[in-house]
Amino acid sequence: MNLIVLADAITWSALLISLAAATVLSVLASLKPRRAYIWFATGTLGIALVAAATATTTAPFGLAPIVVLLGLAIAVFGGSAAAGTALELAMGGAVSPGLHGGIIVTDRRVDPSAAPGLQTTERRREVLRGGLTIGVLERIASAGAIIAGFPEALAIVVAVKGVGRFTELEAPEARERFIIGTFASLIWACAAALVVHLAIN
Repeated sequence: MNLIVLADAITWSALLISLAAATVLSVLASLKPRRAYIWFATGTLGIALVAAATATTTAPFGLAPIVVLLGLAIAVFGGSAAAGTALELAMGGAVSPGLHGGIIVTDRRVDPSAAPGLQTTERRREVLRGGLTIGVLERIASAGAIIAGFPEALAIVVAVKGVGRFTELEAPEARERFIIGTFASLIWACAAALVVHLAIN
């Protein structure tokens, strides 16, 4: 019996320490973007996930709110850094950032009636504006849904985001950025929320 209690104490200690470390690293990765922070945050989140999955009891009295707050902080801050890292790895510096959190794309239009040499016109515009704010709201909603035991709400979150961005996705750069950023952000938020769900249920 004492071995079970000791093992459970070790598991919960590992869970809390790894959650705290993942929170600090996620906040650092969000405020000072460096790949090392998000990679270490990923490792500590993985340790927390294993600890939560192997815990034989739910959160001891008083720890559940702390676990929820740490999980939500990891989801929100780390998700931003995870999406940024995924976009950087996938796209590099292929797109120019806009002034309002979006990217600059160039629309090319061909006017066959124009004089030779002047048939193609280019117009630069910013798309996917407000992506950072939308990402934060998306991760709060996604993590909250999983923690509450209602993962079906993820479909609603993705649908609302897709409908809201539909008209901006005609440029290939915008489509790629939207898909990569959304998946990276959601996967990170869902992993953080899963740790919480396993720990408190």
